[in-house]
Amino acid sequence: MKTLYLECDMGAAGDMLMAALYELLEDKAAFLRTMEGLGLPGVHLEAQAAATCGIAGTHMAVTVDGQEEMDHEHAHGHDHTHEHGHAHGHEHDHAHGHDHAHEHHHHATPGHIGAIIDSLSLPQEVKAHARGVYDAIAQAEAKAHGCPVGDVHYHEVGALDAVADVVGVCYALYLLQPDQILASPIHVGSGTVRCAHGVMPVPTPATAALLTGIPTYGGPVQGELCTPTGAALLSHFASSFGPMPLMAVEAVGVGIGSKVFPQANCVRAFLGESAAPANGEIVELVCNIDDMTPEALAAACSRLLELGALDVYTTPGTMNKGRAGHVLTVLCDRQQEAAMARHVLEQTTSNGLRARRCGKYFLTPQMDQVQTQWGTVRVKASRGYGVTHIKPEHEDIAALAQRSGVPYRCILEDVQRKL
Repeated sequence: MKTLYLECDMGAAGDMLMAALYELLEDKAAFLRTMEGLGLPGVHLEAQAAATCGIAGTHMAVTVDGQEEMDHEHAHGHDHTHEHGHAHGHEHDHAHGHDHAHEHHHHATPGHIGAIIDSLSLPQEVKAHARGVYDAIAQAEAKAHGCPVGDVHYHEVGALDAVADVVGVCYALYLLQPDQILASPIHVGSGTVRCAHGVMPVPTPATAALLTGIPTYGGPVQGELCTPTGAALLSHFASSFGPMPLMAVEAVGVGIGSKVFPQANCVRAFLGESAAPANGEIVELVCNIDDMTPEALAAACSRLLELGALDVYTTPGTMNKGRAGHVLTVLCDRQQEAAMARHVLEQTTSNGLRARRCGKYFLTPQMDQVQTQWGTVRVKASRGYGVTHIKPEHEDIAALAQRSGVPYRCILEDVQRKL
């Protein structure tokens, strides 16, 4: 299974995630050309070679009208003054707040940002993900500041900078097409961050809202390591958070922030193959039986299937005192465990049983058809994990053979040729 694992030991920001994914792309120049051709007003991306604590990587410099937004999203971790968003007419810390050297008087609402994303010349899947990420940011900002989502405003320059980060990450993931995206627990930093109207704790309220339910931790590093943009992207795309799984790594991307810390300030993206996880869960109910006749045990197995068991089977075994008996195994869904255990005790002479909860790997079934000169034959197809099993329906072939007087083998061979 093609797996992307994001290591967030120094948090995450939009530009750092984009830089790490950029390093994994086969055609990096095409990615930059596409991003440049999106038509975001005044926005320019430059992939700059960089290093942190001796680790080489890429810093993705995003400029708007020639100026890089040297805020927490790019400097990544230093105290700064947010003078960029407002709700209910009040200035406040915002996910993409910037300390500008010049004045910006234009503002954008979440609806305006959504319209910009919808207008971009990108696959619909990319735009849908970008809208989802930005909607999550707007909702977190509104919750943090106690206002309706519609009252959240962004300075236009800061918003364009952040749109480039979000869209860039979504587009890079579209090009990479991983089967699953996993991430480490997220280092959020510690201390405080200075805002236009005061000092706020790290993580900021918006970031904390976006990371609800996700494993995070602080530490001795002072500063805002995980930005709202980084938090929104990780919560949107990562299916789980924990240690790196067992995987054969084929490529590593390193996205580097601008701020210098005693430890490497980067996000690392590992791309490789991991074992496919179980795509379901099943319960095995097992008991030993040595005092039922074969006829009674067969009747019990049939009844358990009627009561909803997925499968029932017996294997011969030697029981207490050397008596010959059978090991009865009943398979069922997790939700059926208690009820099916009671059914087993009702239908057999066993006084107890064992329950085993197991991961279940299975191919997804579907029914196809093959047209022969004698008629239609249904074909059972099961697919998954890069594997396909195909089996013609025995009853259909047998019925056609009987009706047409043609040997079973001839119809089977014809179906197999067509498959």
